[in-house]
Amino acid sequence: MSDRPLTPLLDRVRTPADLKSFSDGELRVLADELRAETISAVSETGGHLGAGLGVVELTVALHAVFDAPRDKLIWDVSHQSYPHKILTGRRDRIRTLRQKDGLSGFTKRSESPYDPFGAAHSSTSISAALGFAVARDLGGDSDTGHGDAIAVIGDGAMSAGMAYEAMNNAGHLGKRMIVILNDNEMSIAPPTGALSSYLSRLYAEAPFHTLKDAAKSAVSFLPEPFREGAKRAKDMLKGMAMGGTLFEALGFSYLGPIDGHDMSQLLPVLRAIKTRAHGPVLLHVITRKGKGYAPAEERADRGHATGKFDVLSGEQKKAPSNAPAYTRVFSDALVAEATRDPRICAVTAAMPDGTGLDRLAGIFPSRVFDVGIAEQHAVTFSAGLAAGGMRPFCALYSTFLQRGYDQVVHDVAIQRLPVRFAIDRAGLVGADGATHAGAFDVAFLSNLPGFVVMAAADEAELVHMVATAAAHDEGPIAFRYPRGEGVGVEMPERGVPLEIGRGRIVREGARVALLSFGARLKEVTEAAEALGARGLSPTIADARFAKPLDREMILRLARDHEALITVEEGAIGGFGSHVAQLLAEEGMFDEGLRFRSMVLPDSFIDQASPQDMYAVARLNASDIEAKVLEVLGVARMGERRA
Repeated sequence: MSDRPLTPLLDRVRTPADLKSFSDGELRVLADELRAETISAVSETGGHLGAGLGVVELTVALHAVFDAPRDKLIWDVSHQSYPHKILTGRRDRIRTLRQKDGLSGFTKRSESPYDPFGAAHSSTSISAALGFAVARDLGGDSDTGHGDAIAVIGDGAMSAGMAYEAMNNAGHLGKRMIVILNDNEMSIAPPTGALSSYLSRLYAEAPFHTLKDAAKSAVSFLPEPFREGAKRAKDMLKGMAMGGTLFEALGFSYLGPIDGHDMSQLLPVLRAIKTRAHGPVLLHVITRKGKGYAPAEERADRGHATGKFDVLSGEQKKAPSNAPAYTRVFSDALVAEATRDPRICAVTAAMPDGTGLDRLAGIFPSRVFDVGIAEQHAVTFSAGLAAGGMRPFCALYSTFLQRGYDQVVHDVAIQRLPVRFAIDRAGLVGADGATHAGAFDVAFLSNLPGFVVMAAADEAELVHMVATAAAHDEGPIAFRYPRGEGVGVEMPERGVPLEIGRGRIVREGARVALLSFGARLKEVTEAAEALGARGLSPTIADARFAKPLDREMILRLARDHEALITVEEGAIGGFGSHVAQLLAEEGMFDEGLRFRSMVLPDSFIDQASPQDMYAVARLNASDIEAKVLEVLGVARMGERRA
């Protein structure tokens, strides 16, 4: 407790309403205390540090001016929301952040009335805010009533097309709503694209517009005698290619850019908006990601998602590992393939570091494309590259690939284009919880005609699957792998393409066959060893492919064993469902085969350690052992069978 910062003003805050009694000077000091508390808390839990530090002053100002939860404050992406959580009655639990039974790392409707909308993926806030604004004007029901709808969109989220679809609709409807563009110059990775360049030009000639200059963009907010002069100033700014002409063309009144760390600018502008706004307003604030904490400021991507760290040095506290991380294995394997084949290129959506493509970009910069937070575009761009004769790897997290599914179907699968999908963070991912779990990709890809779907059982298999994808030109192919370190197997010198649709027998046994798809093979093996101590010796097989299935191997396993159990870290409708379909078509159930499919449950699992999450899902080694005993009708020690 003695290492925690002194926060006398913050100690007086129980709800945002308490900020109403603070002077502007006290709010500035409160922001400093809130920043110190955020750093202290995240140092103990790990989490998304940089984005939250960048919005500390903005968070204080918003809660001081507006009236949450009546006013709907929507954070996008909501890993910016840690300071917001501290101010909204959750400070006593902030050191449970991202832990089992603790606070979510994102806004969550079930967690607090101050979280009106969950936003763990990006670029959704303006659509949601417009929904709240329309619901307000239509008299929609709400326990807290309906006030202003305020979207805080930042950290690269403005690069996604959905944000502009929402702004176009909002401008057309003309409803009173507020969009705050948190322009922090740095999303997870350095921002890319024409929009980023446009925003940069807005403040390239001077550090920030003053409050007086900002007001020139908001003629309708000024008293009548000042409007004509302000209008002339605004028109002159437009002629100089400065100001918010892009946003005004979409129907928004534009203010800014202003310094998002300067309370003397933030508070008057927010108060003016609250008092005078009639239609949609966009306030452009400039912030610095990681503001006030040097280790996060110096390298903003490092402050994006950090483990526990030492506050003084910023150094993370990581347990040593003898196995390489799956992402690094993919990165190394792709570099090797790209070195041999100049047609190989790679596409990612604002996650070059997270997907491991930063290393390839350092070697072949002209062949790596970060398209920003735009997964739909990433998929179709990859399809175009494939149609143009390249061999593109589209590297996305499983949970983010969901956002481009229509493009996967129409632009890739129907046209049978050889796009290679590298699907990181497959399975349950721990502290990020349900929103980031890679649960559905096997099901939604395996249903598509002509798709090849693989899953790596370990890091060596991943190397071979990268080689398989590189060599596959007959249509789309995907391979999935989990977050974190591998299992420590011996690594091949070079990846060797696998025979499409061919699994492998890992261990021959009797009575029951365990057919694993993906990285649960380690747990399957541990379960088999425990069963061996009971005199049961299951056969173990690694399917490798969910599509096409290894029909020959699966049918042999079914014929030669009393029971067949599939194990996968995916949702209902995936690998096990395809195996069950095959067995039914071949009449194997008519011959008395006992079949079970172990999958993720039909529920969303809250954040915890991966081990705890898999315990909830009943997919750990002890659960697999118990399933075998249940299917065979064998009681465990101390138990009786009915």
